Amino acid sequence: MKFPKPFTLSEIAEIIGARMIGDPGFIVSGINEIHMVEAGDLTFVDHPKYYNKALNSPATTILINKEVECPEGKALLIHEKPFDAYVSLATRFRPFEKAHAMISASALIGEGSVIQPGAFIGNHVKIGTNCIIHANVSIYDHTEIGNHVIVHSGAVLGADAYYFQRRPEGWKKLESCGKVVIEDDVEIGAATTIDKGVSGNTVISFGSKIDNHVQIGHDTYVGRNCLIGAHCAIAGVTRIEDDVILWARVSVNKDLVIGKKAVVLALSGVDKSLEGGKTYWGIPADDPRKKWKEIAAVRMLPELLRKLR
Repeated sequence: MKFPKPFTLSEIAEIIGARMIGDPGFIVSGINEIHMVEAGDLTFVDHPKYYNKALNSPATTILINKEVECPEGKALLIHEKPFDAYVSLATRFRPFEKAHAMISASALIGEGSVIQPGAFIGNHVKIGTNCIIHANVSIYDHTEIGNHVIVHSGAVLGADAYYFQRRPEGWKKLESCGKVVIEDDVEIGAATTIDKGVSGNTVISFGSKIDNHVQIGHDTYVGRNCLIGAHCAIAGVTRIEDDVILWARVSVNKDLVIGKKAVVLALSGVDKSLEGGKTYWGIPADDPRKKWKEIAAVRMLPELLRKLR
């Protein structure tokens, strides 16, 4: 998420009550998670396991819970609870806004687009031209939809990321301040849910078609002209490249990549990144011929055990 205007390091330090290391006039232009940061962004880290990753990332301001050597060209903000401080920035610059109508007065809806009765269009939503938003769709604040998009009944675009940190008193939520971005010529099936990014964007690219009852997690990128079958579950921070096909009930773990033109057959479970241009099946997903041989071998075990007795 980019701030409405750039802030100085000293201004951000004052807002969150942190101690700064670096030029007080150092510019901070936004916040983002470690896997999506770019120059000008602030990111947070609160576990030694990830210190080096954060310090060596493209982020130029690091919110951290220990004083360390500051990399050249960057700045540090020292805070006892970086997670909490980061959440305070998210809620300050992207606060919850109460709705006052089924279609917000701040929503921008392009020429020729149809909003069917019962659809909810939140604050600051952008919808392009010649779209159809069917009844009972919910489009949360700040969602962006391109041209010639169809969203079927019951779909929910822009719900919060499923991201929590364990605390002694329970789970602490990392408040979402990202968006869902739907590009042109996308179709989204009935009762499908697409979560917004934690602080970046969840993106569905040009021409992709999503069936009914699909769940797409936060900060996931779906490439161009993909097909995603019914009841697929795609965890957060996943990258699905162009022309990928996921058939029905495929489950995809987080933080992995499915390469261009890969095909994953129905009922598969993807637990690691997959090379493009190949077909996969099974749990865990692998070459279908290999998986069938494994099944055939398992079926032979009772007879083999009988002969050994």
